[in-house]
Amino acid sequence: MVDLETTFKEVVLNTMARLFLTAIFLLTFSLVSAPVLASDDKDEKQEQNDHSSDDSGHGEEAGHGDEPKEYDPVGTVVEHIADANEFHIWKGVHMPLPCILFAPGEGWTFFMTSKLEHGHQAVDGYVLNHGRVNRIADESFPKGEVHIDGVVHEEEHHTDENGEEVTEEVAYAVYHGEKYKLDGPTKWDGGILGGGITSFYDFSITKVVFSMLFVALLLIIVFMAVAKGYKKNDGKAPKGIQSFMEPIFVFMRDEVTIPMIGEKHYERFQPFIMTLFFFILFCNLLGLIPIFPGSANITGNIAITLTLAVITFIVTNLNGNKHYWEHIFWMPGIPAWVKLILTPVEILSLFIKPFSLMIRLFANISAGHIIILSLVGLVFLFGDMGQNLGGAGIGAVLGGLFTAFMNLIELLVAFIQAFIFAILSASYIGAAVEEHHHDEAHAH
Repeated sequence: MVDLETTFKEVVLNTMARLFLTAIFLLTFSLVSAPVLASDDKDEKQEQNDHSSDDSGHGEEAGHGDEPKEYDPVGTVVEHIADANEFHIWKGVHMPLPCILFAPGEGWTFFMTSKLEHGHQAVDGYVLNHGRVNRIADESFPKGEVHIDGVVHEEEHHTDENGEEVTEEVAYAVYHGEKYKLDGPTKWDGGILGGGITSFYDFSITKVVFSMLFVALLLIIVFMAVAKGYKKNDGKAPKGIQSFMEPIFVFMRDEVTIPMIGEKHYERFQPFIMTLFFFILFCNLLGLIPIFPGSANITGNIAITLTLAVITFIVTNLNGNKHYWEHIFWMPGIPAWVKLILTPVEILSLFIKPFSLMIRLFANISAGHIIILSLVGLVFLFGDMGQNLGGAGIGAVLGGLFTAFMNLIELLVAFIQAFIFAILSASYIGAAVEEHHHDEAHAH
């Protein structure tokens, strides 16, 4: 009995030690690297704008290549949390990713983003604009690999359908002194829900897609190591990574899947719930590391959370029994006139549940990234873009302290959001497979 108690204590202590070391690791890299990365991203934008201005002389940036641009906190935050077609590793160092593009009437185009030279070369009408692939809308633009002077941005004013004046920022590729308007990047909805139909479709391995594949590979390696540990330590106390993962598995089984789904059906859905939990958890943790292969805002991308929510929606409703569908379309024991009111509400709830899953995960993770990046920006705002060293020092202290606190909070949020998504998915599945015994209930 003493040996079992000692073993249990060792497992708990090892687990807590690993969590603590992970927190320190993430916190250290966040504090050291995040301000540098923010500065490098700003310098990269300045370099691209300067190059465009010197070569073309067009756009708002023209004529101001030698003047420092003001720090744009909103633009910097949006740039970091948005997806991109390449990884910005360090100043002047980028990791190219495969571009897989399709334009109706033009066909498929395949190349690495390194060919685009960070906005100074076009390939079949595609250019890189602040990390995202855009397409030149003008069909007269030459095909193949073409060197361009750069990409510039201008504000255009036009009147919308309601007669109100709207200001819109438009990007142009400058080639031999001529400006060619760029279409925006393809959207997850194809532009149907806003902005019209996009002129091309991007199936590329973007930063977010690469990070998801990396997480999947990491999970395979971890679970293979755990499986190997079970075979090696058969009948013995768990060791190594096995001792870290086993309490999580036991907790999720005993506190989530069995209570929510029931002992009769939980084994069918245990792998699905655990996959959701660990995939979201690893994506959240990877996003807290501001250097490659981290930094991607995976679960803060609404297309990713939408996909996870749709998968949960499909699994839940495909496994719904007749009692589940009966309680949605025609609830038993309720007057018919009340059913006419409740049935539309129940049908609507089928879609509200996955929608809430999507928004909850997306909003919480994105908010955390935005707050941390905003705190990092205090260094530049207090320092007045390097002109005030005292202010920069104050900004570094304040930003560093608040960033350290927020990183610890985000580490906790990473676990909480993965747990919430898993437990809500389990509860939806449990409601779909639950067996009702109306006759027995009435008999009693």
